[in-house]
Amino acid sequence: MENTQTGDVKMPITYEDLKQSLVDSGRPYDFDMIDRAYALAEKAHGGQRRRSGEPYICHPLSVASILVELGMDSESIAAALMHDVAEDTPVTVAEIKQKFGPDVALLVDGVTKLTQIKFSNVEDRQAENLRKMLLAMSQDVRVMIIKLCDRLHNMRTGDAWPEQKRRDKALETMEVYAPIAHRLGISSIKEELEDRSLQYLDPVGYNEIKEQLAKHRGNEFLEHVSHAIQERLKENGMENAYMKRRVKSIYGIYRKTIMQKKEFDEIYDVYAVRIILDSVAECYNALGVIHDMYHPLPNRFKDYISTPKPNMYQSLHTTVIGHEGLPFEVQIRTWEMDQVAEYGVAAHWKYKAGVQGKDKLDDRLAWVRQLLESQRDSNDVGDILRDLKGDLLPEEVFAFTPRGDVIALPTGATVIDFAYAIHSAVGNRMIGAKVNSKMVPIDHKVATGEIIEIVTGPADKGPSRDWLKIVATSEAKNKIRNWFKKERREENIQEGRAALEREMRRSLVNVPPEKWDEFMSEIARRQRMNNPDEMYAAIGYGGLQISRIMGKIKDEYTKMREAEAEAEAAKNFTVEDVSIHRTHTSDGVVVEGIDNCLVKFAKCCNPLPGDKIVGFITRGYGVSIHKQDCANAQQSMKQPENAARWVKAYWEDSASAQEPFKAALEIYAEDRDGIFGELAMALSDLRVPIYAVNARQGENDKAFMNVTVGIANTEHLNNVVAKLRKIRGVISVTR
Repeated sequence: MENTQTGDVKMPITYEDLKQSLVDSGRPYDFDMIDRAYALAEKAHGGQRRRSGEPYICHPLSVASILVELGMDSESIAAALMHDVAEDTPVTVAEIKQKFGPDVALLVDGVTKLTQIKFSNVEDRQAENLRKMLLAMSQDVRVMIIKLCDRLHNMRTGDAWPEQKRRDKALETMEVYAPIAHRLGISSIKEELEDRSLQYLDPVGYNEIKEQLAKHRGNEFLEHVSHAIQERLKENGMENAYMKRRVKSIYGIYRKTIMQKKEFDEIYDVYAVRIILDSVAECYNALGVIHDMYHPLPNRFKDYISTPKPNMYQSLHTTVIGHEGLPFEVQIRTWEMDQVAEYGVAAHWKYKAGVQGKDKLDDRLAWVRQLLESQRDSNDVGDILRDLKGDLLPEEVFAFTPRGDVIALPTGATVIDFAYAIHSAVGNRMIGAKVNSKMVPIDHKVATGEIIEIVTGPADKGPSRDWLKIVATSEAKNKIRNWFKKERREENIQEGRAALEREMRRSLVNVPPEKWDEFMSEIARRQRMNNPDEMYAAIGYGGLQISRIMGKIKDEYTKMREAEAEAEAAKNFTVEDVSIHRTHTSDGVVVEGIDNCLVKFAKCCNPLPGDKIVGFITRGYGVSIHKQDCANAQQSMKQPENAARWVKAYWEDSASAQEPFKAALEIYAEDRDGIFGELAMALSDLRVPIYAVNARQGENDKAFMNVTVGIANTEHLNNVVAKLRKIRGVISVTR
């Protein structure tokens, strides 16, 4: 849209822009009503400006514009233009009712009440918040839709708020408004609310994921597969198939990478292709075509057409592997299903000239009306809170502390989860819980509207290991494990080792005592742990399942037995047995027997000048240079079919004049502020170039950093390692 100048501030949207979008939609809007609504709002907000400096009228215009995108009706647009006049100007709801009728007045009044609730005490606030929300939705769901659009535009322009207000609004949006948008099925608003909230709550995580998406160039990939699918569908008689492409929302990726500890490549629905067809029969036919084109991933097919979600969502979902080796999701649905998926209840809104009688929307909101009807004659706050169960948001429940703070938990969470959601100290000292002033068992499942008081014991009181079987949230589980990890380390080590030894005996894994420490050190290293005690402790407090490491233990045990069996045969086979012909290469290496060959350095051992080396003649990729003591090289030399392909190699005298060699270092250090900057400064002082950096958080406030640097030779490497080890907080530096 073209901006128009008003005073010193640009108008991001004008009424002419809004009217043009109304015309472009092709829907039969009441332009006379909308014109009058804008005239009233413009006059009422006349001298008001937003915190950003722009005229206040820009806000209701923007909210109305979002409603147009959702396909809402004339009354919704008019109410959106006036939704703040009763709150911020002398104009009253009665005046709006006189000029625009009861329906528009109801919408304006409903939105106003949601933002202007007065409370006499904590209990009233708890009950009234929930009751107003339900009341607004029961009287007219358009109230909630307008409120969601209002919150969306506020989040789009939240940069003008003070930082603390931004975070508070973002948290409220994430915990309340985004779930409501999801419950109403308005996915477009729900995803944007989540993304914009995340941008304020965790800007670093938000930007990291945004950069990941940009790096993977998913749009190009989706364009390619969309074209291929569309052509195949046409060949199978589905000429009218319409294709859409989507990249998973940033918050959706964040929830899986940060909260569920998954790598970006482990998320199979980052990229999705949507196929829109004319009938349900075509949807199932298209599914067969897709599975014929691509390999489907097991356990990734979902039929939401035959079994719709609670928010009326319908679609076929399947995840397949593309020819590029990249997984992507395929969604198949009809046009009607797509409208419901994108716009939820907004897609089902009945215009005055529309279908008469009850529809799915009426059925979905009936529970709200029934609940309010049962409370009509009751003034007891306690009754209201007890009756408001988990109907509002089935995926989440909202309970209150005695002080009135709202705690959001997933459905199925217990009072223990509630305690840890308040604070880890409250959870650790918990000895019981009261719900609505009555004692309950510790496995009591939290319901929406309950007032929960956690009863605590002495400061040295700790949780029970059995709680790990009761709690539902990962937050509570992690805090319980952390307590045992810190307070019962020696006990955890003993229990973990004993449990591991029992399982190894059952699996007939008998490691000799003289090799036990070395064996377990290797297993701990493969688990990215510093030592075996750390691994035993993790098993003891429940942070590591024995079943997850038994496969690695068996593999390592097999290798140990094979190495013992082959040790004698390998004694007489050395690198000295290979053929001898001297040839120089251009990479600072002398290879025996081959002229002008391509040389590459093996990544498994990263040889450097000063190391004893040997060469392996590859098929089409030149000679691969390994360290003589490289495990992979030693194993390959023992295989008769490879013996003839190994050649002698050593460093040229002039190797020191070559370009730096890349060496990969793993740094294990305390996770403290500024440590990476100190590492980088130390490398800079040594004039060591840095080619790549990767860092990850470990346990016990530790961190792992993988740094690829430029090194001249092994002596140079030793000096660099010695320098890095002197930095405060660095525990180990390994190559």
